[in-house]
Amino acid sequence: MQLPLRPSDSNKFTFGNVLNIAGSLNYRGAAYLSTVSALRVGAGYVTLAAIPPVVESVAAQLPDAVYLPLPQYGSTMAEGAVQVILDRLKPGTVCSLGCGISAIEEDLHDLPFVVHALLEGLMERKTLFVLDADGLNEFAKFESKPKLSDRCVMTPHPKELSRLLNVSVETIQKNRIDAAREASKKFGTIVLLKGHRTVIANGNEFHINETGCSALAKAGSGDCLTGIIAGLLAQKMEPFDAAVLGAKIHGIAGELAAKELSEYGVLASDLPRYIAKAMLQLQH
Repeated sequence: MQLPLRPSDSNKFTFGNVLNIAGSLNYRGAAYLSTVSALRVGAGYVTLAAIPPVVESVAAQLPDAVYLPLPQYGSTMAEGAVQVILDRLKPGTVCSLGCGISAIEEDLHDLPFVVHALLEGLMERKTLFVLDADGLNEFAKFESKPKLSDRCVMTPHPKELSRLLNVSVETIQKNRIDAAREASKKFGTIVLLKGHRTVIANGNEFHINETGCSALAKAGSGDCLTGIIAGLLAQKMEPFDAAVLGAKIHGIAGELAAKELSEYGVLASDLPRYIAKAMLQLQH
C-alpha cells in the first residue's frame, strides 16, 4: 500500500487538518503522543483540544501544533467543551477522540455527556474520526449503542473490545478475526483490534498486520497509533486503508526503535521520530 502523495505544489492545508481531543490531568502524555504522531505521519495542521493544564504541558514540548483550551471540571473536560469543539470542527477536518481523556480514581463528572454529545456531533457532520481508549470505554457504557459510521476507525485493545461486545478477553483472543469482524458489523465502523498480529476489519473484509514487536507493549504506544491513523485520514486516505497502513507504519517504527534501543528500552515517546524513519523506509 502506497503512502499518500506529496505534490510539490502544496501548502499545509493540502495535507489536511486534524483536531485531536485528548488528555486529562492524569494523562497529559497521551495528548502529546497522539498529537505529535499525526504531525510526524504528514498531516499539515494539527490542533490539540484539551484542558488548560494539558495544553500548557504539551505546548512546552511541541511548538508545531495549534492549541484549543477547553473548559475544565475536575481532572478532565467540562460539559461546555462540547460546543467549543464543535464550533472548531470545520468541514474536512479529521477528528481523534479518546486518548487519555479520563481520570484516575475520580468521578468523571461531565465526561460521559461530553463523549455522547461529541459522537452525535461527529456523526451529524459526517466527520472522519478515530475513536480510541477512554472514548471507547465511555461508548461501551452507553445503554443503547448506536451504529457509528464507516467514516470511523475504532482502535480497541482486547479488554476494550471485550467491554464493547460483552464477552471475555479470552473469547476474543481465541478468534481475533471473528471478534474484529463482529464488532465492525455491529457498530458499522472500521475496527482495528490491537495486539500481536493486529486485525483490521471492515465487515467481512479483514487484514492482518505483520509488523511490530514487543517494544510496542508500552503505555502510550496506542496513542501514537491513533495519531498516525488520524494523520493518514487527513491526507485523504480511505478509513480501512488508513488503518491498515497506520498499523504497518506503527509496527515498523517499533521495529526500528528496538534495533537501536532494544525491545526492552523503547518508550512510547521514542516512537514519533521512528515514525518518520518508517515513512522514509516505505518510500523506497
